[in-house]
Amino acid sequence: MFIKVFLTIIFLAVMVGVGIYSHKQAKSVDGFVLGGRAVGPWLTAFAYGTSYFSAVVFVGYAGQFGWRYGLSSAWIGIGNAVIGSLLAWLLLGKRTKLMTQHIESRTMPDFFGTRYSSQNLRVVASIIAFVFLIPYTAGVYSGISRLFEMGFGIPYEYCVIGMAAFTAIYVIFGGYKATAMNDFIQGIIMLFGIVAVIIAVLNAQGGLVTAVEKLATLPSDADPTVNGGFASWFGPDPWGLLGVVVLTSLGTMGLPQMVGKFYSITDESAIRRGTIISTIFAFIIAGGCYFLGGFGRLYEPVINEATGKIAFDSIIPAMLVTLPDALIALVVLLVLSASMSTLASLVLTSSSTMTLDLIYRDKKSLPGEVEEGSIDDVVAEKVERRKVVVMRVLIVFFIVISLMIALNPPTFIAQLMGISWGALAGAFLAPFMLGLYWKGVTKSAVWACFIWGVGLTVVNMLMGNPINPINCGALAMIGGFPVVWIASLVSPKLQKSYVEKMFECYHVS
Repeated sequence: MFIKVFLTIIFLAVMVGVGIYSHKQAKSVDGFVLGGRAVGPWLTAFAYGTSYFSAVVFVGYAGQFGWRYGLSSAWIGIGNAVIGSLLAWLLLGKRTKLMTQHIESRTMPDFFGTRYSSQNLRVVASIIAFVFLIPYTAGVYSGISRLFEMGFGIPYEYCVIGMAAFTAIYVIFGGYKATAMNDFIQGIIMLFGIVAVIIAVLNAQGGLVTAVEKLATLPSDADPTVNGGFASWFGPDPWGLLGVVVLTSLGTMGLPQMVGKFYSITDESAIRRGTIISTIFAFIIAGGCYFLGGFGRLYEPVINEATGKIAFDSIIPAMLVTLPDALIALVVLLVLSASMSTLASLVLTSSSTMTLDLIYRDKKSLPGEVEEGSIDDVVAEKVERRKVVVMRVLIVFFIVISLMIALNPPTFIAQLMGISWGALAGAFLAPFMLGLYWKGVTKSAVWACFIWGVGLTVVNMLMGNPINPINCGALAMIGGFPVVWIASLVSPKLQKSYVEKMFECYHVS
């Protein structure tokens, strides 16, 4: 216990120290939200990866889908690396950096408002982002707290509150730069931690070959007379597996907290290096988490006393509880690192979105245009500082709301994330990605996609989830592309000169 407590105290002290160190760079809006748009490739790549993978993945997804699909769940991690990291950086990295800098966009709702010349789009997008980031945040709290409960014996409620408080401290102090620096430290812990845990768990089962042989002897849930499905290449339910791959991989391209990382990176050469770093990080972390979860059936499942069903969120903790104390301490730090980095990204995204796109909606002119009624530098500096103060207050507000949900979570972690990612990426992915490449996307098409993504997710939830939330989220994301394409063909186009001015950033050498 001393080892676990000692390492955790050091970890939390470093996180807070980085926040205090970064305080001077977080006095302006650009400094607080984007790190001055001068964050290097290593920090950006690790910030992207650690925001991507949290306790939701390690505890919730790896446990639930490892149980359902066995070793084939490793395909989810591979999809996360190839689609969610490599493809996301290749498709969005450079074009997002250039256009958002060109139109001086700081948030995704701000992008929608300026790219499609609609303040109403900006407002609605900010509300969607704020509302649907809350269940995801609650899922992250829930995941890390279950690991703390297992490793320290501390009641769940105290774990949730403590983690929220420490995350708030370093984000409020240091903004995005502190978050990125801490993400780098946390990412290194995650890399070492996942490798050590996999080796320990496999050794406990007699080695890799023996563990796989044990899985191969287990009968399928659908047909108890058939063995070997959990040790096969595509598992007992390939189509269900595909839905999870789509949701967790494609979704990152439409999430505000993920895409925002491309706003802040320094230049195109940094994007190229960041692409490689981020992809390797995802292969190790995501691939390792799901590979580990695939062996969950070799351990005695935990049954929820209230429902009589398997408690999926307890599968990974049950696998790890027999490990040596020093290794459990490393696991706790691993999940704490993953979760705090994701939480920091979520609360910063939510507070900046609400502040800049709902409370202070500055009217921006495009490059080359003259601003009307511009204010002097002294007044502008006061307004900037006021915005930063409001963002810090909203960080506390957002954390309190998500805490209330986390203290009484309505469903499994994986379902919380499915609802959040389905609505956000279903609404934002297609109009954001196509808006970077296709001049023909219309304002009406963006409205149609907002209605499609949020509407499908909410209606499915209100009807008691006739479509599994995971598959519903995947459907919302993929379906957004034909929605935007068809609506753009039949709705009024934006003024040609306005669109050309948007895209001129891609023609400058």
